[in-house]
Amino acid sequence: MEQIKLVILILLFALIGGQISVRSKLPAVIGQLIAGVILGPAFLNWVRPTSLIKNLAEIGVILLMFLAGLESDLTILKKLWYPSLLVALMGMIVPIIVAYLTGLLFAFAPIDCLYLGLIFAATSVSISVAVLQELGCLRSKEGMTILGAAVVDDILSILLLSIASSLFNTQRPVTTAKYELAWHIFCQIGYLIVLIIGSFWLAPRLVKLWTKITVPAANVLLLLVMILVASFGAEFVGLSDVIGAFFVGLAFSQLNEKAKLQENFTTIGYGFFIPLFFISIGLEMTLTGIWQNIGLFVLLLIGAILSKWGGAGIGAKLSGFSFLSSIQIGAGMVSRGEMALIVAQISRQKHFLTSTTYSLVVGVIILTTLIAPFLLKLVFTDKQ
Repeated sequence: MEQIKLVILILLFALIGGQISVRSKLPAVIGQLIAGVILGPAFLNWVRPTSLIKNLAEIGVILLMFLAGLESDLTILKKLWYPSLLVALMGMIVPIIVAYLTGLLFAFAPIDCLYLGLIFAATSVSISVAVLQELGCLRSKEGMTILGAAVVDDILSILLLSIASSLFNTQRPVTTAKYELAWHIFCQIGYLIVLIIGSFWLAPRLVKLWTKITVPAANVLLLLVMILVASFGAEFVGLSDVIGAFFVGLAFSQLNEKAKLQENFTTIGYGFFIPLFFISIGLEMTLTGIWQNIGLFVLLLIGAILSKWGGAGIGAKLSGFSFLSSIQIGAGMVSRGEMALIVAQISRQKHFLTSTTYSLVVGVIILTTLIAPFLLKLVFTDKQ
């Protein structure tokens, strides 16, 4: 019963926070993120991120990314593969350099500085997707570039983390680590190929199958299974589970059933799971270690925002976008969210971050995630 009480409290705060945000002419996600911070250890300490909340939130981000894929325009994404790649690369290189130098300034060991860079190289596509959907800008050229770049960023972040974890694992021989690294990368690339081809091959066949089944909501049940299997497979080979959900959504975006599926999964997702995900991000915020290391905190926060915004913006400008569009694309890549939290957690488990530094880094991640929707609202105002 205690878990049910927590879920009720979270959903009520998500509703209230979202409504206040919308009435203030801001995206609902901002209010829900702030509601999570208020509910969590940083302020009221009424709710802590339990395993149930984390699991429900994980389903929420999976459904959010499926909806992002479903709403995407495959034709535009194909045309924007080069800008997306350049934005992702520049949006990772600059934050890695800035975070690395910041770590050195505060006497971190070089390997610790590297992991600090990997944490802030990550981008959370889910937050930007939710805001762009609310603003009606996801299908714009800039929105599609942000989406494509964020997916590439997810893949590259995982690959870089795999490389670093293998090469700097002192418990195994270097040769063994290199073989394991090669095998992991092979599996991840292989799974991506199977995922993309398999999703587009299976989508129309799944539609034919559910028309023959008389079970209520058979289409939703079958598609949910496919989404979760694709997400599980991605996570199993070491990729982010949202990548699996995104490509399944992209496959179904080409079918006539798209509108009905969008309606069904928007109701399921935004009616329960997705608000839980946004609240769960806010729940991760703590104040431990921030005041004792306020100089490092401020520098990391400013560096995290400006390096990602500037790096991704430079990538967009180099690929031919206008100055305003480059600013918009850069702002769309600022949010760190769950991806950076995952990298930070792995870094902590491998003892590359102390408990105090970990809390401080999580605080920076949450604040960049909170600030990102405001930036998107500001720079996309002219497109509403």
